[in-house]
Amino acid sequence: MTAGELKALMSRRPAILAPMEDVTDVVFRRMCREMGADLTVTEFVRADNLVRGDRFALRKIVLAPDDIPTAIQIYGSNPTLLAEAARLAEAARPAFVDINCGCWVPKVARGGAGAGWLRNPTAMVEMAKLVVGMVSLPVTVKTRIGWGPESEMPIVDLARRLEDVGVQVLTVHCRTAAQGHTGAADWSWARRAREVVTIPVVVNGDVRSADDASRALAETGCEAVMVGRAALEAPWVFREIRSWLDHGVRLPSVTIAERLAVYRRILRDNVGERGPLFGVRVTRRHCKGLLAPLPELWKPLLTTDDLDACLALLAEAAERKAA
Repeated sequence: MTAGELKALMSRRPAILAPMEDVTDVVFRRMCREMGADLTVTEFVRADNLVRGDRFALRKIVLAPDDIPTAIQIYGSNPTLLAEAARLAEAARPAFVDINCGCWVPKVARGGAGAGWLRNPTAMVEMAKLVVGMVSLPVTVKTRIGWGPESEMPIVDLARRLEDVGVQVLTVHCRTAAQGHTGAADWSWARRAREVVTIPVVVNGDVRSADDASRALAETGCEAVMVGRAALEAPWVFREIRSWLDHGVRLPSVTIAERLAVYRRILRDNVGERGPLFGVRVTRRHCKGLLAPLPELWKPLLTTDDLDACLALLAEAAERKAA
């Protein structure tokens, strides 16, 4: 994807699936795209692991022919390794390369990666400049509004400086690193960042529904919204967003039968990608979200390793609800 193509995509008010570790693998990306996600992002890939050829890191950047448009997100604390990782990611032909400067998880941020870059915005800008110079694909950055409870968050000045070094899109998760996922996201910071740059800005944080997406775009003037944890529980949120933004039509609530069908589809696809045992086990991360109205299924699905047994549980539940 060229910079022009990325800008054109951003002009269509896309709803984007956020990168989430252990969640946004090829199976879940495919499901969300079919549900209406305009763009998806991989799990974040550790730069030094990718550079040294770690098989798990390499697996994360493999994109299937139908896995488009998808961006590869990289993270790390070493600018040189990030630049080299970006070059390796580019070879996998993603839509663009995204740099994670927003992960607040202590084991990531304490070492200077993810949101750790917000402790030194100047170093963050220099790192981004190095990465931009390494690849021909567009480079984007996902970050937070600041590290901690500063009276003035650095995001506004940082947005200007990142644009100056060639970053093509900025995604702003509207919480500080110190907040993690607590407290309300303050979308006003995305608006302030958007007002000082010409590149597209994506608003992220507390976008859980079509109404949230519409309000976030209206209040911030941002080009796009990014959906994270809400998609894990309800991947159909993307079709709801698209229906409301494009046609002003609210879709009916998802039925129990549809929830069971989505879980069944993800289960089968995970088994196809990872084999019967691991495929069943990784699908468990979706159990309590997709099957929230069916708590009686949680324990058996979370403790059953056999695919046929899981499918039987889903079929029995569907029959009971249809009766």
